[in-house]
Amino acid sequence: MSRMLVALGLILVAGGLLWSWLSGLGLGHLPGDIIIHRHHFHLYFPMTTSLLASAAASFILWLIGR
Repeated sequence: MSRMLVALGLILVAGGLLWSWLSGLGLGHLPGDIIIHRHHFHLYFPMTTSLLASAAASFILWLIGR
Protein backbone atom coordinates (compact mmCIF):
# COMPACT_ATOMS: atom_id res chain seq x y z
CA MET A 1 0.00 0.00 0.00
CA SER A 2 2.81 2.43 0.82
CA ARG A 3 4.45 1.89 -2.59
CA MET A 4 1.19 2.64 -4.35
CA LEU A 5 0.72 5.86 -2.37
CA VAL A 6 4.28 6.96 -3.12
CA ALA A 7 3.79 6.19 -6.81
CA LEU A 8 0.50 8.10 -6.85
CA GLY A 9 2.19 11.06 -5.16
CA LEU A 10 5.01 11.05 -7.72
CA ILE A 11 2.50 10.91 -10.57
CA LEU A 12 0.60 13.87 -9.12
CA VAL A 13 3.81 15.87 -8.69
CA ALA A 14 4.88 15.08 -12.26
CA GLY A 15 1.44 16.06 -13.56
CA GLY A 16 1.60 19.33 -11.65
CA LEU A 17 5.04 20.15 -13.00
CA LEU A 18 4.00 19.32 -16.56
CA TRP A 19 0.60 21.04 -16.33
CA SER A 20 1.43 23.88 -18.74
CA TRP A 21 2.69 21.41 -21.35
CA LEU A 22 -0.28 19.07 -20.83
CA SER A 23 -2.79 21.92 -21.23
CA GLY A 24 -1.32 22.60 -24.68
CA LEU A 25 -2.45 19.14 -25.82
CA GLY A 26 -6.08 20.26 -25.85
CA LEU A 27 -7.24 18.19 -22.90
CA GLY A 28 -10.33 19.77 -21.43
CA HIS A 29 -11.76 20.75 -24.80
CA LEU A 30 -12.52 17.33 -26.24
CA PRO A 31 -15.72 16.26 -27.99
CA GLY A 32 -18.03 14.99 -25.28
CA ASP A 33 -17.06 17.63 -22.73
CA ILE A 34 -20.22 19.47 -21.69
CA ILE A 35 -20.10 23.27 -21.80
CA ILE A 36 -23.23 25.34 -21.09
CA HIS A 37 -23.16 29.15 -21.25
CA ARG A 38 -26.23 31.06 -20.09
CA HIS A 39 -26.76 34.55 -18.77
CA HIS A 40 -24.68 34.75 -15.54
CA PHE A 41 -24.22 30.97 -15.53
CA HIS A 42 -21.38 28.85 -16.90
CA LEU A 43 -21.19 25.08 -16.51
CA TYR A 44 -18.21 23.08 -17.64
CA PHE A 45 -18.25 19.30 -17.14
CA PRO A 46 -15.22 17.58 -18.75
CA MET A 47 -16.81 14.14 -19.19
CA THR A 48 -14.54 12.83 -21.96
CA THR A 49 -11.42 14.31 -20.36
CA SER A 50 -12.35 12.65 -17.06
CA LEU A 51 -12.83 9.28 -18.76
CA LEU A 52 -9.44 9.57 -20.47
CA ALA A 53 -7.71 10.58 -17.22
CA SER A 54 -9.37 7.68 -15.39
CA ALA A 55 -8.30 5.19 -18.06
CA ALA A 56 -4.73 6.50 -18.00
CA ALA A 57 -4.57 6.36 -14.19
CA SER A 58 -6.01 2.83 -14.17
CA PHE A 59 -3.45 1.71 -16.73
CA ILE A 60 -0.56 3.24 -14.79
CA LEU A 61 -1.72 1.67 -11.53
CA TRP A 62 -2.15 -1.66 -13.31
CA LEU A 63 1.45 -1.43 -14.55
CA ILE A 64 2.70 -0.59 -11.06
CA GLY A 65 0.77 -3.49 -9.55
CA ARG A 66 2.16 -6.05 -12.00
